[in-house]
Amino acid sequence: MLSDKTIVLGITGGISAYKAAYIASSLTQAGAKVKVVMTRSATEFIGPQTFSSLTGNKVVTGMFDAPDEP
Repeated sequence: MLSDKTIVLGITGGISAYKAAYIASSLTQAGAKVKVVMTRSATEFIGPQTFSSLTGNKVVTGMFDAPDEP
């Protein structure tokens, strides 16, 4: 259903960061390509490695992180 869609999921610092993992997983399972952007505060609640594992994509955590594709 979402196989031709790319979704950017922005995560900020808060307890809802844990719910974002479920959302990322569900969107990925539905076929979407999910890109995750996290604030520094969000990484104190849940690690970027979790989202990288769930989506199969690099997680952006800094303003000057290099994109993984052109």
